[in-house]
Amino acid sequence: MVIEVKHFEGQKEKPWYVIMNDDDKFTLEKFTSKQDAYEFYQTIKNNCIPLENRPTSRNSDSPEFSEYTNHYLSGYVKVVCKLNTWRNYTVKDIWEMIVRNAHATAEPGICFIDRANEDNPTPNLGRIEASNPCGEQPLLPYEACNLGSINVAKVFNEDRSDLNWDSLAETVKCSVRFLDNVIDANHFPIPEIERITHGNRKVGLGIMGFADTLILLGIRYGSDEAIHFAKKSASFIQEHAHKASEELAKKRGCFPNWQGSIWDTNYHRPMRNAAVTTIAPTGTISLIAGCSSGIEPIFDIVPKRRALDGQEFLQLTPLIEELGTKEGWLSENVRNRLLEGVPPTEISEIPKRLSEVLITAHQISPEWHVRIQVAFQKYTDNAVSKTVNLPASATVEDVDKVYRRAYELRCKGITVYRDQSRQNQVITSASKETKFATNLLSPRPRPKKTTGKTIKSRTGCGTLFITVNKDINGLCEVFANLGKAGGGPSQSEATCRIISAALRCGVDAKVLIEQLKNIRCLSTVTRRKEDKDIDVLSCPDAIARAIEEVLGENRESVKTSSINKCPECGHPLRREEGCNVCDNCSYRKCG
Repeated sequence: MVIEVKHFEGQKEKPWYVIMNDDDKFTLEKFTSKQDAYEFYQTIKNNCIPLENRPTSRNSDSPEFSEYTNHYLSGYVKVVCKLNTWRNYTVKDIWEMIVRNAHATAEPGICFIDRANEDNPTPNLGRIEASNPCGEQPLLPYEACNLGSINVAKVFNEDRSDLNWDSLAETVKCSVRFLDNVIDANHFPIPEIERITHGNRKVGLGIMGFADTLILLGIRYGSDEAIHFAKKSASFIQEHAHKASEELAKKRGCFPNWQGSIWDTNYHRPMRNAAVTTIAPTGTISLIAGCSSGIEPIFDIVPKRRALDGQEFLQLTPLIEELGTKEGWLSENVRNRLLEGVPPTEISEIPKRLSEVLITAHQISPEWHVRIQVAFQKYTDNAVSKTVNLPASATVEDVDKVYRRAYELRCKGITVYRDQSRQNQVITSASKETKFATNLLSPRPRPKKTTGKTIKSRTGCGTLFITVNKDINGLCEVFANLGKAGGGPSQSEATCRIISAALRCGVDAKVLIEQLKNIRCLSTVTRRKEDKDIDVLSCPDAIARAIEEVLGENRESVKTSSINKCPECGHPLRREEGCNVCDNCSYRKCG
């Protein structure tokens, strides 16, 4: 059983992820009472004790065991809590607890750890005991895996009648090589992680934009045709990913733990990576890419997202925005009707071929959700992360059926999310009363001539020349150029372009200064120790201080305390916003 607890208010924070072993005795009073995610989070935080303090005795009559009994069902990241009660539970009891709590709070999800071990590529190294928080990457102790996802909606042929399979094959080949390179480029926090990661060289190549691809192909998400395409695309990607890893093995050598792995004993095939394919949720990167996430259906035509400390915003599904603009049917009237919740099939301007396949997560039966996951799992080395989104009206029995069906069809794990089962839900359907923002700002035109000031600043990347210009309305643009020895000019150019656009939109320069000032760059902070002429913390910090100077405020250089030394490493401390800070080990006296 898997528990993933997220405590957030608008933004996802670090999850508490627990896989609990079903072969131990346990007590679950506090687990079953915590229907609220925040309370559950606090329960774990306040009651859990380190693994090394876990009692050695498993005798329920021993004083040691009665003081520290297992709080949860099982697994492999053992959580031991301070409890003084003991009770045995039947399997039926535990199953009902799981289902009831999943219905109430979307926790816990299910991880079928035995299924994950059936596909363990290195069984000679031990059992897989856990996965990453989203469940798509079963891992050995200390193991890490880097993931990457291909936006398949961008790999179409010219007439968009099918995927460009040759292009997809080449993309897979390049992606596997890239992910393999990441392993060698990475810096690991402790030797144990480095050793096992380099030993197995697992990577996880997957996809996103699956729902967008189905829509473009005119395929309904919950259909046999969708299942067929899922199997076809997943098997194609897995085949070419394995081939790419095999080619790398011939050039660079097999992963060090190859001998004794399934690639040695079962397949007799050289491989650079112990595992190659994974289906991740891609929640953040799909937002950046402007596509549907992972293999999920689109959540809603006009989803309302909660982010940035509780702020809410609406976003028309990017594919609809793109097609409507390109094909000319997305008028203001159509946009408003979609916002009001009018089904696409009832809007005559939307082509019938499109409206009939624009179905959302809550319009798809749980059975089809599970079957899509199963189709991908069959051709995925690691696991598949997928959530069955249920409407608020879903019952406990509906959750029970989903979990049982996932087990019957041999999923490695699954989660459900019943709409409105938590406060501060990150994504919801837009209400009819909500309106789109129509007063979006546009930058004022740049005049032909401006006046300004150029300031020279020393950074870790070299000498940075920052030009801040004004027009009749005030500050209007910023340029930054690095000297001959400088590096990273594209980042500085991007920063200045955004600043310039914001200034010409009327954003207060002091707001921009506040956002950029005191941003640290490792290169600059490191070189400051040797070069006393460097009085900034990074290129963005230098730009902020230059704008500050042009505004007529005193430019404040980064000051180093002449008295205090870091209690951790002995390096001189510097003053930052009234606090002593160490650039060497990141110590802060203020906490």
